[in-house]
Amino acid sequence: MVDDYRPFRQFISSILQKQPNLQVVGEVEDGLEAITQAQVLQPDLILLDIGLPGLNGIEVARRIAKMTPHVRIVFLTQESSAEVVEEALRLGARGYVTKVDAGNELLAAVEAVLGGARFVGSRLNENREPSP
Repeated sequence: MVDDYRPFRQFISSILQKQPNLQVVGEVEDGLEAITQAQVLQPDLILLDIGLPGLNGIEVARRIAKMTPHVRIVFLTQESSAEVVEEALRLGARGYVTKVDAGNELLAAVEAVLGGARFVGSRLNENREPSP
């Protein structure tokens, strides 16, 4: 999990740790550390914020996708503009959830992405235009 705000990471960890089939293997607070830890830990899934110190989440996703293409990325962020969502999905992110919807949609997103599907939060689907 990659987010620069520790209380939010703790909130998300508490949600995930209640699921017997999920294990949080690492938490980091900046983009450069996220890349390093992705290589070291080789997680199945990364929850990634966009607004990070060091390197923003979009660039982190781009680099992780090149280095460890098996890792699935779900953006968990405040950013909800259609352009950013589209760019994230173009980069290979498998999911996108806004922080405000994390309590309601995060587990569904994680399950969908780990199951091989894509997940875009309901609030974001309302604002997106279909991809060509």
